Formats: sequence, structure tokens, C-alpha cells
Amino acid sequence: MNGDCVDARPGDATDAGPDGASGEQDVQVDSKAQSHDFRYSLSYPSIGLCIIINNKNFHRSTGMNQRNGTDVDAGNVMNVFRKLGYTVKVYNDQTVAQIMQVLTAVARDDHSRCASLVCVMLSHGDEGVFYGTDTSVELKALTSLFRGDRCPSLVGKPKLFFIQACRGTELDPGVESDTHTSSDNSVRIPVEADFLYAYSTAPGYYSWRNTMTGSWFIQSLCEMMAKYGRELELMQIMTRVNHKVALGFESTSNQPGFDAKKQIPCIVSMLTKEMYFTA
Repeated sequence: MNGDCVDARPGDATDAGPDGASGEQDVQVDSKAQSHDFRYSLSYPSIGLCIIINNKNFHRSTGMNQRNGTDVDAGNVMNVFRKLGYTVKVYNDQTVAQIMQVLTAVARDDHSRCASLVCVMLSHGDEGVFYGTDTSVELKALTSLFRGDRCPSLVGKPKLFFIQACRGTELDPGVESDTHTSSDNSVRIPVEADFLYAYSTAPGYYSWRNTMTGSWFIQSLCEMMAKYGRELELMQIMTRVNHKVALGFESTSNQPGFDAKKQIPCIVSMLTKEMYFTA
């Protein structure tokens, strides 16, 4: 069926509908390796690795619907980040164990020659939860693999997570608006520093995906990254992504209660500097 659907469990909607800190260890970072301005350094041989987890087909035991349109998302993400210089690796239809294996291996890699890391995660979800093809896993269990005390070669470097998945079962009906739109000494940094989590939707809400053109969030992300990735700072780009999703999309669905709904992405930043994709 063509049309808009949400990334959640089918018990909550159908495929006109849904897809639905630990420790206190200190991390030492050489302040010489960091510039003392407010911009992440790109003075490395590579801008970094881009990992794409793209889950479309789910085991029958999960009760999850096929996520039609996600391959369009994965292809668009691959093209955009390749053009920005990233080495892109795509992993399709991954179980939780396989996702853990992939991300654990990436976290153990030596990223000393890389300026950053990007991870794009496309699947069903719920609040704080991401689905493999067989079951779910807490997002924190995946992202925490890259904390400063676990992935030392990315300390002080931006780790960017873009997450297309539902975060609950609420629907946004929208509302009418009348507006138009360093020194030689080493320094210590928090192990949770330098992460950005860009969620496709606000906490508690469904996330919408068109079965032909891909998810609203990833469509908008790729469009804005393609337009402004070589010009604007990341948070400026993400604000434009929010604007595009909020104003440029409204659901069209035959599923009762799912027509004419809206969506707003949610950006959670622990970045400590400005992130530009070109020097």
C-alpha cells in the first residue's frame, strides 16, 4: 500500500500506520589535539565513517510490519554522506545481536585518523528502544559503546546519531498558526560529551514514513544536508530539517485517526563545539 505510515508496532497501527550513564571514569584528552576555538577540527586524513543500520524486514515473531520506503532512505543517506567525504557502510536487516556486533567492532576500531563518526539508524522503535529484526534493544546500550571511556580514538570528536524510529504511540494533530512562516596540560572531559542525537520525532510520538518516498525526517535531513552541508553549521542545518518536517509534511492515510497528522523532530546535543562538514 502506498502512502504515509508510522514506524511502530502494528498492534498500535497498521502499515497505513506504524513502524513504530553509567560509571564515573575520567577520560584524559590531550588539549593539543583540540583547537581552542569553538569549531571541531577537520584536520585529519578522513572526515570519518558513516554507518547505516537499515531494517526493513522483521521476524514474524515480532509482529512488526515491513518498513517499505526505508531503502529509499538508506540510499539517500548513503549518497549525501559520501558526497561529504564519509566512508559509508550499510548493514541491512540486522538482528539485535548483529547490530551490537557491528557497532562494537566500530567502537573498537582506531579512529585516530578520522574527524568524526556518523551513525544512521532506520527501524521500528519505541521510547528509548530500537528494533533489530528479531527483538528490541535499548538505544543507550548501542550509543554508549562510543562513550569517551569506551572509544578513546573518538574522544573530543563529534559522534552524530540520526535515528528514524517511533518513540511511542502519540499522534500530533497539529495546530493552526497565523504566523509565517590550549595548554600543554591534558584536560578532562565528560564521557558523554560530543554526542548529537537527532531523533525523527519528539518523545512519545509516532514517526512517519512514506512507503514510496521514505520517512519525512530522512527525506528532510538529506535535502538539507545536500543544500547546506558545505555551508552551514550542523545545528543550523538541523533547525532547517525541523522546519521542513514541521511545515512540509502532513499525513494522508485511510487508517482511522491517522489522517492529517504532523511531526516534529527532536535534537539532543551534547556537542561542545560547532560542527562543520568542510574546513
